[in-house]
Amino acid sequence: MPDAVRELKQGSGGNIYVHGSLSVAQELLRHGLVDRVRLLSYPGAVGQGKPLFPASEQVPLALISAAPFSNGVALEYAPVIARS
Repeated sequence: MPDAVRELKQGSGGNIYVHGSLSVAQELLRHGLVDRVRLLSYPGAVGQGKPLFPASEQVPLALISAAPFSNGVALEYAPVIARS
């Protein structure tokens, strides 16, 4: 999958979105193929589930924007690329 996404990103087809697939999002993050992470946060939500960011992996993100709405907030982050 990473090779196919790299090829798509080099084309002129526009943005690529991933909705509702945790495993695809994690794989794209792992391969450095994510330009933006958009999260909707609902403070009243409770429960359990798989985390987007596994505890064993750090994903440095820079906050781009935060927009409140009636029952939560929309957050947009950009992955921080480590420079050597």
